[in-house]
Amino acid sequence: MKPALIFDMDGVLVDNTPVQARAFQLLFRDLGLTTNARQLLKRLNGMPAGEIIQSVFRHPIPQKQLDIYAEQREFLYRTLYWSKRRPLPGLTAFLEAARAEGFPIGLGTGSGGPTLSYILDHLDLRRYFDVVIGKDDVPKGKPHPDTYSLTAAKLGVQPLDCIVFEDALLGEQAAYRAGMRCVAVATTLKAANFQAPLTVIKDFVGLTPTRLLELLAQQPKAPKPQKRRG
Repeated sequence: MKPALIFDMDGVLVDNTPVQARAFQLLFRDLGLTTNARQLLKRLNGMPAGEIIQSVFRHPIPQKQLDIYAEQREFLYRTLYWSKRRPLPGLTAFLEAARAEGFPIGLGTGSGGPTLSYILDHLDLRRYFDVVIGKDDVPKGKPHPDTYSLTAAKLGVQPLDCIVFEDALLGEQAAYRAGMRCVAVATTLKAANFQAPLTVIKDFVGLTPTRLLELLAQQPKAPKPQKRRG
């Protein structure tokens, strides 16, 4: 059986992290906060929005209020990104090739239902994925392994037979905690920021399923997660 390919969504299927950061920055401004959202996301990207927002405050915020803030940020993000939605270069060709060669394909993201639809359905990408797991399907988001562990289980594949595509440090750690290997997508971060990916790509142009198998053979075990990165 071919290994499973598991994709994060934001920053991997689409290059939307700068817009996500802008939406957070506008929310912070409205709340009177001076946190630099772009720098914040370099560390915490991949976590659910409510948890990212909570990290900015020095005191606990009631969950109901965090949900309201997250909804405000989501509205800002969708408004800013509305006319800019497009797949990362080479993505659809790579997905077509992987499906043709029989690779199981899953999506594991910290985004929820409406946000998933905003990207997947608008860009007609959902048809490529055998399994889609979002924040509402797991008790704990990244860097916990739940998102990727559940995606693998739904695909019927063992963790060691999974390759995760991630753009975020916490997402890479989630993959390693799940016992999987990872391809880093450097849409936001530099290659040197990642721990131990199979390879680092800026987009999917030129990447082939055959090349992935070659890289997998060069890293027979999943890297151990680093606590300081998670």
